[in-house]
Amino acid sequence: MPYSFPEHKIQLGISQCLLGDQVRFDGGHKQAHYCTDILGRYVSYLPICPEMGAGMGSPREPIRLVNLDDEIRVRGTRSDHDYTEVLTQFSERAVQRLEQISGYILLGKSPSCGMERVKVYRSNGYRSDISSAGVFAETLMKTYPHLPVEETGRLNDPVLRESFLTRVYAYSSWQQLVKDGITAKTLLDFHTQYKPLLMAHNQQDYRTLGKWLAGVNKQNVAQMADEYLPQFMAILKQPATRKNHTNVLMHMQGYLKTALNSTERQMLSNTIDQYRTGLIPLIAPLVLMRHLFEVHGCSYSGNLRYLFPYPEPLALHDAG
Repeated sequence: MPYSFPEHKIQLGISQCLLGDQVRFDGGHKQAHYCTDILGRYVSYLPICPEMGAGMGSPREPIRLVNLDDEIRVRGTRSDHDYTEVLTQFSERAVQRLEQISGYILLGKSPSCGMERVKVYRSNGYRSDISSAGVFAETLMKTYPHLPVEETGRLNDPVLRESFLTRVYAYSSWQQLVKDGITAKTLLDFHTQYKPLLMAHNQQDYRTLGKWLAGVNKQNVAQMADEYLPQFMAILKQPATRKNHTNVLMHMQGYLKTALNSTERQMLSNTIDQYRTGLIPLIAPLVLMRHLFEVHGCSYSGNLRYLFPYPEPLALHDAG
């Protein structure tokens, strides 16, 4: 205890300006201090500025998305020059080199990097009533539909940040499983490790996935592994609820039933109940559970995956 993460830093893609590099259209940057000063201690970054990569330089003419005859194009705001092809071609080349990354952090609202809700304009210069993803972001998400992707502004929300980190480290674990070679046994072991975490996000989908996975064998493991990942990541993307967290905590309490003395047992029960009723945040029962498993031991790795979904210093469970 705590859960032992790989010694090497996992790699995330990131919009280059978020690291403080002066690659913006105005020659500036959009440094995200959470990314550079906190998360950057635990991950390595692969920075990309699609507009620089497409040869547009910095400083440069600002661009925006324009709806022309129901086709979204990338146009300069001053010259009306069309940058669609160069930006699209660079994006298609760049994302093909990103198989090793475990997540991506994008600059929001950007015509190239915005994940969603990027403004789209009409040919007359007025804002249209539709929005889109940026050109690079859309290419990235279509190429790797299960890759954890988030915008830097949304990482200011502790709940969204925790969700992103949980998915990043789970995705990284899956990549390692694939690298080592998936067998029926290792796929089942992987699922077992993530059972409590999946239960916290959606109990019905967790049960459905478990029943489906029971049919894995040596002959069909490759196909089932391909079908498992989208279901696994879709569950983790759903918000975990207080009710589900309470059920998981009570389930984990059973692993300590015979080990705890009466005082510890009562303290844990009271803490879980106080969380259930909203009197205390999730961090309280988690810290107590971590302590009790450290004192009395933990024979089930799934409990550790739930208690430590990512490195402890990054933990933000008090959002719940």
